Amino acid sequence: MDVLIIEDELPARAKLIAMLKTLDPSIHVAAELGSVKETLEWLRQNKEPHLAFVDIQLSDDHSFEIFRQLQVKFPVIFTTAFDKYMMESFEFNSIDYLLKPITEDKLKRSLEKVKKLEQHFFLDNLQKIIQQQVTSSTGRVVARKGTEFVALNLEEIAYFFSEHKIVFVRDFTGRQMIVDKTLSELAEQMGSKAFFRLNRKFLSSQKAIERFKPDNGKIQVFLTPEIKEEVHVSKETAPEFRKWIGE
Repeated sequence: MDVLIIEDELPARAKLIAMLKTLDPSIHVAAELGSVKETLEWLRQNKEPHLAFVDIQLSDDHSFEIFRQLQVKFPVIFTTAFDKYMMESFEFNSIDYLLKPITEDKLKRSLEKVKKLEQHFFLDNLQKIIQQQVTSSTGRVVARKGTEFVALNLEEIAYFFSEHKIVFVRDFTGRQMIVDKTLSELAEQMGSKAFFRLNRKFLSSQKAIERFKPDNGKIQVFLTPEIKEEVHVSKETAPEFRKWIGE
């Protein structure tokens, strides 16, 4: 397995490589990089690795900037001393999130997760599988819960919503998972009969609409499973919503 190490602290980098070699001697470190700029240059000139260990705070910027500037296919294990970036990391091919100091036990568990994913999906095709989450308007949605993938039938899905640039799906049992699609992409692929874009944050199935009421020209919608924030359909979209819910 070719592994990319993106870490600007040399002692931390050396310790990580030593532990990887101990846990799996077959691992080949394709490159050791320490900045966003250096990583972007390397990725543009070399074959992608099978896996990358990426520190979030690099010498010149957060490593998320690498994935904003360059679309990659390989899975990523983020490493950091802070847990505040965990949710954001899911936007960028993350399959695990290791808090420093990284121990051999933590690293071993991460490698075991990688091997499990490899058995089910094969690493070379993992990102394709992530991206092909909605197979058709009558198919299924693949969502992520931690490092696991969950296949949901459309009739199981109550609604999708976005929060801090992350899209979540909630099913009728109340489970909440991450979906690597935008709401616009999901709305296009779900079809307009079963799902409706209530507003910029919510895409709901008809079955999830428990009740609704007029609210100064807008429509307040009550969803099930219940969500704490108020959900409104705008004045402009209200006629279309009434038509959809009536059908």
